[in-house]
Amino acid sequence: MTLVDRFLKYVSFDTQSDESTGLTPSTPKQMVFAEYLKKELESLGLEDITLDEHGYLFATLPANIDKKVPTIGFIAHMDTSPDMTGKDVTPRIVEKYDGSDIVLCAEENVVLSPSQFPELLDHKGEDLIVTNGKTLLGADDKAGIAEIVSAMAYLKEHPEIKHGKIRIGFNPDEEIGEGAHKFDVEKFGCEWGYTMDGGEVGELEFENFNAAAAKVTFKGRNVHPGYAKDKMINSIYLANRFITLLPAQERPEHTTGYEGFYHLIGIQGEVEQSSVSYIIRDHDRTKFENRKKEMERLIAQMNAEYGAGTVTLELRDQYYNMREKIEPVMHIIDTAFAAMEAVGVKPNVKPIRGGTDGAQLSFKGLPCPNIFAGGLNFHGRYEFVPIQNMEKAMKVIVKIAELVASK
Repeated sequence: MTLVDRFLKYVSFDTQSDESTGLTPSTPKQMVFAEYLKKELESLGLEDITLDEHGYLFATLPANIDKKVPTIGFIAHMDTSPDMTGKDVTPRIVEKYDGSDIVLCAEENVVLSPSQFPELLDHKGEDLIVTNGKTLLGADDKAGIAEIVSAMAYLKEHPEIKHGKIRIGFNPDEEIGEGAHKFDVEKFGCEWGYTMDGGEVGELEFENFNAAAAKVTFKGRNVHPGYAKDKMINSIYLANRFITLLPAQERPEHTTGYEGFYHLIGIQGEVEQSSVSYIIRDHDRTKFENRKKEMERLIAQMNAEYGAGTVTLELRDQYYNMREKIEPVMHIIDTAFAAMEAVGVKPNVKPIRGGTDGAQLSFKGLPCPNIFAGGLNFHGRYEFVPIQNMEKAMKVIVKIAELVASK
């Protein structure tokens, strides 16, 4: 089975995660895909294959050299985003893309156009796998899984490429921030790993946001509107007031690079009670802590104005910037950098404006930077992946294994 065949097969599985269930995996359909992968890894002759009740699938490609070299791992996630359906994905290959608009769905006028997505033009002449305009594609992160499995198959078929012991791990629920929570780092047994979960070719990431989630609840006082003067407190207006107190320029749509933000992701409201949900993000730990303090300050300000207990805050940290765990072992970045250059890929070291399983794994004792998987426009109907991107990612995995063994 080729890399492309694998990918097309994998995206046929609906593996959307769901943060509301409280289960691991959060949806049973992820386990269906995990069982399929387990059988495939068995057919390839990998060893120490385990699939636990939470949907964590591990396997080993044994070393083919006698000298002692570090055991390394490659990791990808099986779930797709809750943002858009991943059911009945119907991919199409646009061969030798010519730079024009790609009609994904004529009946709904869904068009993938370089006028809106100029990154398409970076892939003229390449073969693009696109959606039918009605679902996401699932390259995040089934491209990563296909690349890892294909790299292991390639190394099995080419014993002349010397490598140490390699572990692979596929986990559920990355898209809801739970992917690393029940990942058994000790059982995985690696000195370091790489998540194959980045986007464009060359991406090499070892910095990510510090992240927190906040829910702010506003208590109102509902009185018949005909007799409400000086009595009614409309919690919806309180919520709106709070939203306007946060700096308007510190939203995702106004920030880039290392700039952090407050992101309003949900709002519910009636006169009696309303709530807003935010995610808070910043690469800088001090600025991150100050963002949380600012939210607390604004709530205290509103409580002083409207009465104690009118506004309450639930705040929880989600993950932290992995940079502090990677810097002491920068040789693992150097190895990935060298592997990319060796296979003709220009490394692009950049901060992740998001999170990754690798961040949580790094804090659990498994340093785990992120490498490109090759897809673009994740989480929606405009998602696509150039086949050549996936081929380059697979080559990077093979070369990393070779370089680690040669030192």
